[in-house]
Amino acid sequence: MKWFPIASGNPTSSRSPQTGASAASTSSLSGKKLFRNWKDWVTNKNYVRFLSGWQQENKPHVLLFDQGPMVPLLYKLTAFAYKDYLSFGYVYVGLRGAEEMTRQYNINVYAPTILIFKEHINKPADMIQARGLKKQVIDDFITQNKYLLAARLTSQKLFHELCPVKRSHRQRKYCVVLLTAEASKLSKPFEAFLSFALANTQDTVRFVHVYSGRQQEFTSTLLPDSEALQGQSAVSILERRNTAGRVVYKTLEDPWTGSESDKFVLLGYLDQLRKDPALLSSEAVLPDLIDELAPVFFLRWLYSASDYLADIWDGMFHSNWREMTPLLSLIFSALFILFGTVIVQAFSDSNEERESHPPDKEEVPEKAGKMEPSFTKANSSKVPKKGFVEVTELTDVTYTSNLVRLRPGHMNVVLILSSCTKTSLLQRFALEVYSFTGSSCLHFSFLSVDKHREWLEYLLEFAQDAAPVPNQYDKHFMERDYTGYVLALNGHKKYFCLFKPQKIVEEEEAMGSCGDLDSSLHLGESRGKSSCSLGSKPIKEKLSKLSLWMERLLEGSLQRFYIPSWPELD
Repeated sequence: MKWFPIASGNPTSSRSPQTGASAASTSSLSGKKLFRNWKDWVTNKNYVRFLSGWQQENKPHVLLFDQGPMVPLLYKLTAFAYKDYLSFGYVYVGLRGAEEMTRQYNINVYAPTILIFKEHINKPADMIQARGLKKQVIDDFITQNKYLLAARLTSQKLFHELCPVKRSHRQRKYCVVLLTAEASKLSKPFEAFLSFALANTQDTVRFVHVYSGRQQEFTSTLLPDSEALQGQSAVSILERRNTAGRVVYKTLEDPWTGSESDKFVLLGYLDQLRKDPALLSSEAVLPDLIDELAPVFFLRWLYSASDYLADIWDGMFHSNWREMTPLLSLIFSALFILFGTVIVQAFSDSNEERESHPPDKEEVPEKAGKMEPSFTKANSSKVPKKGFVEVTELTDVTYTSNLVRLRPGHMNVVLILSSCTKTSLLQRFALEVYSFTGSSCLHFSFLSVDKHREWLEYLLEFAQDAAPVPNQYDKHFMERDYTGYVLALNGHKKYFCLFKPQKIVEEEEAMGSCGDLDSSLHLGESRGKSSCSLGSKPIKEKLSKLSLWMERLLEGSLQRFYIPSWPELD
């Protein structure tokens, strides 16, 4: 971004219509202030060269006319925001010698005026003039004039902006591309193409041109193999179909010379294209454009930033506080928000650390063991957070926090075991549920049936014959084997899901050796005495289908057994 203050003659010797030596000194000081920070001066003698820079820079040029000796901050911010699309210049109408420009472009010197010039420097393409211009008005005005009438495609980014991809049939955007050779001055084919674009401006058609020598791959893709177009200017109409470079296009058969017959043929194609989009019969994948201005972009940005900072510094030392107030307010607001966010984040992090590390007196729950499984499930939906499964024993101390006051949406998966099956069942339980530990809503615990059999029997009464209620005088009441059962407890909604262990051959043989077992027991239930006599392998096989049951649990397809309230765990 560069500002070009435009004046005439020697700014230090110019006088305003004020009286006496004070007017002369004020004019001299104003001139020094005006040109203090700008490396390139554009005066009344060379403003034509400034406006003619559109061909090299490929940008529209903006002239800002105002009475102030300093460039207003609003204009500077606008120039910085649109530095990649337009070049800005400032005209101080208070300096002697600006009369020629104000008279040529019919400028009202008593109101701020913005002129935008494109390919024609003798007549502005658009203008706006009003007292107290607002930022939104200026932004809308600049946005509508960001590009030249027939801009040159110098980068892939500019190609995407000028020729956007078709979104729907009602949003078709066509690009008329002139493929021409580079010339130091405007050639006749380009001048004819520019006049055609000026006379046929439409919302659905954008006119652009490409230097065939700089974009050879792009040009060769659109040109046919015929020798008639080799070394000649050509016109192609294209429509982009996707961001990968796929386009449909049609290249005019004859070279573009700029004659009236050429314009008539192109106009006929555009009229036919409105009725029949199938006119673009050829299809190709265009290569990315070479960024012609890439080497200078970074340097121009550095120069613009340095000029902008230098002007701010100069404005501060010249007590231009009224213009600097919005910028200073913005800076202090940003710093306040930044430090406020850091402080709030620091307090929230400290609170989280306190919650995650409670005092030692509250750390009463006993950890059953952190077992590292020997495998991970390939089809697990979530990656486990840890390399082990954390299983907590459900006791009268942890009962309230792990079940009764469990947060909504959380569930506690409880394994039922006995003292003699604790080690083997916990190992298999850790392997089966390891792939589900990635969910933060699942908690894993185990319950000793030797200590809390009555609580378990009460809970299974609501399981709809899943575990028949035994008679208290039944001699097998204390022999019923619940090891390997798994209960998924939802403490908030007061329901549970039940997993019963699978019956295996070894258990059947063990059950057959005991003749006094209750025949009403379901399959998969065996005696507590015989469970200790079984080997570790048959005990582990009780949980062979637990992972499938866990998948159904997460899907919500398991049967739920509701209870009125959670009983006490004695």
